[in-house]
Amino acid sequence: MDRALIAMSGGVDSSVAAFLIKESGLDSVGVTLKLHNFGNDVQKEKSCCSRRDIEDAKKVCDKLSIPYHVVNFEDDFDKFVISRFVNGYLNGETPNPCIDCNRYIKFEQMFNIADEMNAKYVVTGHYARIEKYSNNRYLLKKGAFDLKDQSYVLYNLTQEKLSRTLFPIGEMKKEDVRRIAVENSFINSSKPDSQDICFIKDNDYVSFIEKRLGKKFEEGDFVDTKGNVIARHRGIIAYTIGQRKGLGIASTEPYYVIDKDIENNKVIIGRMQDQFRKSLVVKDVNLIAFDKLKNDLKCNVKIRYKHKETPARLIPIDGKRIKVEFSEPQKAVTKGQSAVFYDGEYVLGGGTIE
Repeated sequence: MDRALIAMSGGVDSSVAAFLIKESGLDSVGVTLKLHNFGNDVQKEKSCCSRRDIEDAKKVCDKLSIPYHVVNFEDDFDKFVISRFVNGYLNGETPNPCIDCNRYIKFEQMFNIADEMNAKYVVTGHYARIEKYSNNRYLLKKGAFDLKDQSYVLYNLTQEKLSRTLFPIGEMKKEDVRRIAVENSFINSSKPDSQDICFIKDNDYVSFIEKRLGKKFEEGDFVDTKGNVIARHRGIIAYTIGQRKGLGIASTEPYYVIDKDIENNKVIIGRMQDQFRKSLVVKDVNLIAFDKLKNDLKCNVKIRYKHKETPARLIPIDGKRIKVEFSEPQKAVTKGQSAVFYDGEYVLGGGTIE
């Protein structure tokens, strides 16, 4: 009997995934990766990776009568997720730590554990699907229902990982997942979805970064697109591209953050029309649907998790960089976020916005 290692977050999605995998007849083992030491902090209800999550995952595994393990990866999480998050802000980026966590921790380490435990598959509760194409290539597809599709955060999966990954709830609606959890009396059947960055309390990333670095970020100038000083900012990491609220600038027409000059400690602001860009470049590209982009390609692109897909043309630059030209200018293109390429329900690949 093939063994499946199930990534247990403590939430309802991974719990129902575990239930479905066990029902399918696979030799099922639940695993939670302990990623962060919260000390005495009590995490918010809509965060993840807390002590309560571990307890909930264990109770679900006990109810399903499957083995359960907690494996500590705090050091790796600190190195590959938290440090990258902090360094991103220092470089003027707005990083997405959930994508890094999936890439460097959850899938990377789950497959390492799977190999140690002779498990053929790794299972997660993501709303996404995998299809084996006729040429033996594995394709990543959106979740069957757009409202819960999570394919955007999975674009870094390789062919080897896709061949051994199972997404049991990818065809399901959230209400059906919760119904199964209720029917099986899972302790987390009504638990809210995690929404916040797990290692940052109260979404205060500025205080988190300053505490981690042991420094306060100095005030500097807000300047317009022509370099004119408009006002003073309270510290450059406190601002993200597209931000309008919280600038503290009195004006008849609102200003928006359109760029950051890290070297000179300046935040560049502009009007609504100044936010739009017709093109961008992505680096560190991972392609799923093919090995290499040899020619220009028309597809749809998302530049944020909740961004609407937009028609664009991909232009290869080199093996790991692609230029994206949009059919219509896009608002608040943000360095450090991911641009993900789609062809209908298929994920072609993606990369990080330069």
